[in-house]
Amino acid sequence: MSSKKQSKFLNKKDLVAYFLVAGTGAIVQIVAGSILRNTLGFSYGASVSYGYIISFFVGFTLTKWFAFDARNSNQTRREVVKFMMVATGSWGVTWVGSMMALQLAHKIFARGIIVLPVVHQPIHINELGSQVVGMGFSFVFNYIMHKTFTFKSTGFYHRLKSFIK
Repeated sequence: MSSKKQSKFLNKKDLVAYFLVAGTGAIVQIVAGSILRNTLGFSYGASVSYGYIISFFVGFTLTKWFAFDARNSNQTRREVVKFMMVATGSWGVTWVGSMMALQLAHKIFARGIIVLPVVHQPIHINELGSQVVGMGFSFVFNYIMHKTFTFKSTGFYHRLKSFIK
């Protein structure tokens, strides 16, 4: 791969723009997963999965605002299908990465739980850290897939970069 092609693929502005959209989805995923786990008693795996599904709609909506231009409506269906395909793969990466990281965390660290003093809400440090690890793998997977597959010709990154400026 030439250095010119690499610089296009790993452009700092692209990464920052993608991080802002993905970061919003990640926050929603962590909050939703925490509520499901700590308040509603879901298992760790289920809370990661359902948190991901909830954040999918936020991520799709934000991405659609910047990626799907009304002028290109003849490509919208194709991009929605591609987005869903990537999201399905990303969920798998998130879930497997989170579960593997949790198994490793339990072997290395005690099953740590801290309680936030203001709201008396328990935080499972190993679970939260493991979810962040799984989401990190998913971030890399999503960036590569969306950059090379989903939004390759839609102008998503150019419009988002213009929006950020």
